[in-house]
Amino acid sequence: MDRINVQLRQQISQVLATELNDPRLSPLVSVTRVEASGDLRLAKVFVSVLGEASQKEAALAALGSAAGFVHRSLRKSLALKTVPTLQFQLDESIAQGAEMLEIIRQAVEDLPDTPATPENG
Repeated sequence: MDRINVQLRQQISQVLATELNDPRLSPLVSVTRVEASGDLRLAKVFVSVLGEASQKEAALAALGSAAGFVHRSLRKSLALKTVPTLQFQLDESIAQGAEMLEIIRQAVEDLPDTPATPENG
C-alpha cells in the first residue's frame, strides 16, 4: 500500500505541475502525501499551499474542481486496476513547522548572553 501511495503522490504532483492551468493554483502547491483506502476506491491527497488563507481556500477549490481531470490522467498513466477517487485536503504541517521554528528562533534570541565559565561550559 505504501508503494501505491508513493506512486499516486508522484503522478498527482506531475499532473498538477504539467497539465493543470488554473490561475487559482499557485506554483507553491505541493502534494505532501497520499492515503489510499485499502480497496482503492478513495484517496486523500494532502497538499501544502504557501500563502494567505484566501489563497489556500482558492487552491483547494481549484483542486476540487480538477479532481475528475486528475483522476482521468491517472487512469492513463498508472497500471492499476482501480484508480481511486481523489479527495484533496490541506496539509498545514509545513506551515506549523515553520511557525514552531520561528518561535524557537525568537526564544533563543531572547536568552541572556552569559559568558562561558568552567562551571557552565
